[in-house]
Amino acid sequence: MIRETIQKEVIAAMKGGNKERTAALRLIQAKIKDRDIELRTAEKKGEDDEIVTDVLLKMAKQRKESIQMYRDGGREELAAQEEAELAVIEEFLPKQMDEAETKAAIEQVKADTGASSIKDMGKVMAELKNRHGATLDMSRTSGWVKESLQ
Repeated sequence: MIRETIQKEVIAAMKGGNKERTAALRLIQAKIKDRDIELRTAEKKGEDDEIVTDVLLKMAKQRKESIQMYRDGGREELAAQEEAELAVIEEFLPKQMDEAETKAAIEQVKADTGASSIKDMGKVMAELKNRHGATLDMSRTSGWVKESLQ
């Protein structure tokens, strides 16, 4: 399970004296714990790896946005710090589908759902997220779905 892997990596980073990696891993653990607290009152709880992957995907998206903002603002040192955190986060994420694989998945979902117009975009996006949620970059995928349905 991802959660245990992260815990082992924290211990290894601490023993190795890698302060930046330890800090990034502890940040990941804190976000996972926050999600656990949120889910205590939730009626439907997902699988543990699914929950952790969702947290990691959101963290990765935040880091990518921050990197872009820091670069636009000329703050390279902050962008570099965010990139280092992003690299640690991405170690625990499943391999993302490339453009060709994503477009093939879009075409498959279109065929399976009978989607033919832009009105069906929500249905296609929902099915893509259901089938390939953790391995798709949904922000890039939405553009390709829109392009495909026009």
